[in-house]
Amino acid sequence: MTDVTLLVDVQNIYYTTRQSFGRPFDYNAFWRQATAGRNVIKAIAYAIDRGDEKQRQFQNILRAIGFEVKLKPYIQRSDGSAKGDWDVGIAIDGIEYGKDSDVLVLASGDGDFDLLAKTLREKYQTQIEVYGAEPLTALSLIKSATRFIPIDQTLLLK
Repeated sequence: MTDVTLLVDVQNIYYTTRQSFGRPFDYNAFWRQATAGRNVIKAIAYAIDRGDEKQRQFQNILRAIGFEVKLKPYIQRSDGSAKGDWDVGIAIDGIEYGKDSDVLVLASGDGDFDLLAKTLREKYQTQIEVYGAEPLTALSLIKSATRFIPIDQTLLLK
């Protein structure tokens, strides 16, 4: 059986599916599709913790599906801008778990992960499947993946 690791950049998926489709991502449908016939080594969803109840409920849904939820605090800067970036954490976990997986599934359109994908493919022969909202997924990430799966209606909530 194929060993798979799933890593989800929750903020990226939230904003790109909302902008592209006006509808939220269906994490249950994603889990079913990405794990079908595969042995899940690790599944992590990376999110920002703003401390509100609706967000806590969403995080509990992710846990119930099978994801470990990693949270970072939402930081509001004095100039009004916000910070909440999981790129380094995703990259570290990607190497840590991806090197021992046959397939790493990354749900993100962030081009910063093209180096992660390329490294895992070249150094560890890990297949990289990227799920992203096609118009908002970096071409460099698409090109560095073994397979790009565009998010479509089947992966969105009704």
